[in-house]
Amino acid sequence: MVRVRLAGIAWQSVVDGPGVRAVVFAQGCPHDCPGCHNPHALDPEGGQWHDLEELAGRLSGYCGLRGVTFSGGEPFLQAAAFAALAERMRSYGQDIVTFSGFTYEELCLTAATDLAVRALLQESDLLIDGPYVQEERDLLLAFRGSRNQRVIDLAATREAGGVVLSPWHFR
Repeated sequence: MVRVRLAGIAWQSVVDGPGVRAVVFAQGCPHDCPGCHNPHALDPEGGQWHDLEELAGRLSGYCGLRGVTFSGGEPFLQAAAFAALAERMRSYGQDIVTFSGFTYEELCLTAATDLAVRALLQESDLLIDGPYVQEERDLLLAFRGSRNQRVIDLAATREAGGVVLSPWHFR
């Protein structure tokens, strides 16, 4: 049985990625960004454990979702579980948006030796990367809180061999 520790789930969101989405909030985060939107998700010992199969079943049965967003906390701290959940949700036709306080470049360095991080990057359609920077807060940005964060199209990035920003980045 694969389990994932979560801070919570939002069953309908239109601000955490394109379309109506479920948002799965990872528990535990090393970044501790000043002004964090989810300070309750920082403690890696907080939150609750969820069975991955049960969670995937609940998410797949929720009508009207375009996809699932992984937020945090930091999903890459539980990369294996989130990669498995992403793979399952993609098999149901849903797209995956993953938030990370790490930059894409940092994640790629880790992915060189960590297969779970590599798998989560592979299963994600969009990556919103970088820490939240309170001084760069901008409430007009699509899906992110500060101007330093990027909305990266991961399929296009893999194809191009360098970061390709999603059209959502410019909204």
